[in-house]
Amino acid sequence: MNPLTEQTRASMAEIIHRYPHKRSAIMPILHLAQSVQDEITPEGIAMVAEVLDLTTAEVNAVATFYTMYKRSPVGKHHIGICTNTLCALLGGDAVYDAVSERLGAGHNQTDVDGTFWLERIECQAACTHAPVMTVDWEFMDCQTPASAVEVIDRLARGEMVVSTRGPAIRDFQATEHTLAFPDDGLAGEGGEADAIMLAGLTVANQRGMSAPPATAQGA
Repeated sequence: MNPLTEQTRASMAEIIHRYPHKRSAIMPILHLAQSVQDEITPEGIAMVAEVLDLTTAEVNAVATFYTMYKRSPVGKHHIGICTNTLCALLGGDAVYDAVSERLGAGHNQTDVDGTFWLERIECQAACTHAPVMTVDWEFMDCQTPASAVEVIDRLARGEMVVSTRGPAIRDFQATEHTLAFPDDGLAGEGGEADAIMLAGLTVANQRGMSAPPATAQGA
């Protein structure tokens, strides 16, 4: 596990300066701590509390409420598979089962060598492309059991894997750093809206449908 350093503390201070109230920076600062240590540790909780002038209990309350903060080492890659309603109807459970079998891991567990962390996720907010899997929070859309396992195999071999709508997969800690410092130079990576995203607009145009005109408030 990497130690938190004075450089980490300085980066936390940089994040704090973005906000009018220090405590508002707690979530990106927790992501920064996780980017360094691969998990949220007591040491990380203590440093975050110190720089924000909060109690460790207040920081723990946030770190335990949001599931993106982990209390065990994640490893190189976080694998999230959506099994909420639409993804489940279109095969999300089968995708999860195939990946779970491939990794020999269950929900919120790592594989035997600690490379992959598997999480069963209730919603990835990407229902248009169900079933959806994320790798280090980058989308892999329209998955099947076979395609999802192939992604895992390619990552395990060290091959480049490009996400469906974003950049090439890096690793969990790099993504965590982006969640703390979003200006990572990768915003232009990936494609634009595809036919699935634009399906509703396409049908509306074909049928000559349009939204009603806006009216002034109170009219």
